This record gives sequence, structure tokens and C-alpha cells, in this order.
Amino acid sequence: MKNNTLTTGFSRLDKVQKIDLVSSHVSDPELFSNTIYSSWHRDPVVQKMYDEFSENTLGNYFFPFGVAPNFLINGKMYMVPLVIEESSVVAAASGAAKFWAERGGFHSEVIGVEKIGQVHFTWNGGKELLLRFFPEIRSKMLINTERITANMMKRGGGILGIELLDMTDKIPDYYQVKATFDTCDSMGANFINSCLEEFADTLRDSIAGNDELSAYNLQVIMSILSNYTPNCLVHTWVEGKIQEGHHYDDLYTDKEFITRFETGVRIAEVDAYRATTHNKGIYNGIDAVVLATGNDFRAVEACGHAYASRNGQYSSLSKVEISDKTFRFSLTVPMALGTVGGLTHLHPLAKLSLDLLGNPDAAELMMIASAAGLANNYSAVKSLVTKGIQKGHMKMHLLNILNTYQATDNEKKHAVEFFKHEKVSHSAVNSFLESMRS
Repeated sequence: MKNNTLTTGFSRLDKVQKIDLVSSHVSDPELFSNTIYSSWHRDPVVQKMYDEFSENTLGNYFFPFGVAPNFLINGKMYMVPLVIEESSVVAAASGAAKFWAERGGFHSEVIGVEKIGQVHFTWNGGKELLLRFFPEIRSKMLINTERITANMMKRGGGILGIELLDMTDKIPDYYQVKATFDTCDSMGANFINSCLEEFADTLRDSIAGNDELSAYNLQVIMSILSNYTPNCLVHTWVEGKIQEGHHYDDLYTDKEFITRFETGVRIAEVDAYRATTHNKGIYNGIDAVVLATGNDFRAVEACGHAYASRNGQYSSLSKVEISDKTFRFSLTVPMALGTVGGLTHLHPLAKLSLDLLGNPDAAELMMIASAAGLANNYSAVKSLVTKGIQKGHMKMHLLNILNTYQATDNEKKHAVEFFKHEKVSHSAVNSFLESMRS
């Protein structure tokens, strides 16, 4: 039974005690407990590893692990793993991948891999004085982080630059140390944050040990990486000659289809309401790959949406270009991914996902995820500007709707056959089942 009593000491309980306590807060404690226990991995060692991924874990929350075949990217064929609960996303990715594989496939290039971290601080001694001593402080920052950066530098990465930014026009006495990094095949959050905290300590010590600087007040507010990485970019595109008869759609000629498609994308460029849903469709594909490979989809999405607003208005991340009778549909998106560290090789399915992809480096994974995003965007816009999105979308959800109404296997079999030629909706499925059951 739910109550308003403050829960104390929860993290110190063992897992069974936590389940017992939490189950007392739901309407059917026995159902809750049994469902949680049934989610445990059959191997206790594996389950212990899952438990240690997070805090206060009770069980495992399952998402479908699917695959979209036929992704031809830069001449190499991939089977792309997708972790997502929406079946139409996997179908859309697969359909677009096959369509474009027969027309040259996806082309992709990584434009940059630079990542950013910041030390935010206040200083009331004046900009000129701080600027005069900052080169010396910067040199100490590089020396003091050598023990942190040594292994990364061996792999070809490390600290790319450190600069002082005057932000006093935004907040009084506010400055930041902005640093750029190359973290090679790791996403690099822990590496960057460790460097930044060392920068902050060096800044404090340098000012405290200097007679001219120590007379003024320094306050380090925070040291943290930024998930906005506008210089960690991947550009992916598909293209075809308009006059070659690519047969983009059965309802329209190639020219008619491309005109409608281009207008659909242009609308997402100028209207934020449409752009939000348009870009969500892109992240249907990107997020599914990011999740499957044990990366941080929240950081990837936050970065992408910030990038979509870089010109002062939220806009489409993809665009259409038509020149010399060539149709090109492209996506440019920032994306910080890793193929080492974190969960990439700890989570069993993340490890297998990378194996399925041929154990790519971070740059190659960026291109694969971007291609999945462009594939889903292409399929969504194509459906919207031709037959509409609901027909195919709802057919993909037919089994979910049937399960909602607790349909038997026999009822599902007849329903799938019936709705091959009928529109799918909750009311239509309910009516069909009622007619069968009566």
C-alpha cells in the first residue's frame, strides 16, 4: 500500500529486501515480485554484472533486439543491430537499406572527432591580468595532466587545445577554460572529466601561488565535459540520377516524387513543429544503433538537437539537394560514440553487436549509426508525402494491438490475413475479434 513515509537506508538493503519493500507500493505485490524475478538472467554471474551496471537494481527491463540487413555503406555491407520497441522503425530501416543498396548504397564520411570540456569559474581581478598569466597556467595544465593523457596520446589522441574565454558580458566575473580533446575510439567522458578536474586544481594552485593573482577571488564553479560536440561530425548521403528511372514510388513519377520529397524536407527546415518530429524520425534509427552498441543515446540526442538549433531556429538535420539532374538526400549530425570503454564490451549484447558490425572503430560506428538515421528519415518522409504514414505504421503494430485484446494464436493468424487488405486501428481490430468470438 502506498504511503508518504520517507524511505531511509534503501541502498543498504539486499535485492530481495528491496523487491519486498517496493512491491508493497503497488496494487498487486505478488504480480510485481514474480514479474521482477522472472526478468533475472538464468546465469547468476551475468545477473550480478547487470546489477552492477546501475544502482538499486531489482531486475532487467527487456527491449527487442532486432537486425536490419542490407546496409551498404561506402561499399561495405552490414547487418545493423537495432534496439527499439517500435517495429515500424526496423521495417523502415530495412526497406530503405535494401532500396538504396540496389542504387549505390549509403556514402559517409567523418568530418571531425573533436570533443569539448569546460572549467567554469568566476574571477574578480579583471580580464587583462588573467590573460597575461594564462599562457603560464596553460603550460602547467598540460604538464599536470601528463599522467592522465599518456595512454591516450599513445593511441593518437589527447588534449588538442586549451583556451580562456571571457564570458563577463553574460554573467559578471564569469570565465571558462575551454579545452578540446581527441579520445580516439572511446566516448571519453571519464578521460575528459579527469583532465578538467586537474585543470581546475592547477588553476586554483596557480592563482593561490602568485602574489599578483592571489589578491583576487577565484571560485571554480564546476568542471565537466560538454555533450555538445559540433566539431565531432559525420556526413552521410544517398544519391541518384533523376532521369535513370530509380522508381522511387509506385504512385508518382521520379520527378513528381522528388519534388514532393524535397518540399517535405524543406518544410522541416523552416517549421520547428515539423522539424521536431522529422528529427525524431532520424533518431529512431540512430538511437537504436547507439543502444545496441552500449553507447549513451541521451548524450547523442541532446547534442543533435542543440546542433539543429545552431542557427537560431530549430531545423531539419537532413536536407535535399538537386543539381545536374541528381537527387541527393543527406544528413549531417554530431555524434560522440565509443567502441571501447563503458558498456561497449561489458554488456554481452553490446559486445555481440559490435562483433556483428565487424568490430568497427568509433569513426566507422558513427557512419553506421548515421546511415540508420538517414534510412529511417527517408522511409518516413517517403511515406508521408505518398501514401501516408499510418497505413504501414499501424500494420506493424497489429500484433501489439492483438496482444492488448489478448488474442489467441488462431485469432492472430486470421487477423493478420484479414488486415492485409484492411486499415488497422484499435477499433477495427476489436470489431474483428468480437465478430470471430461471437
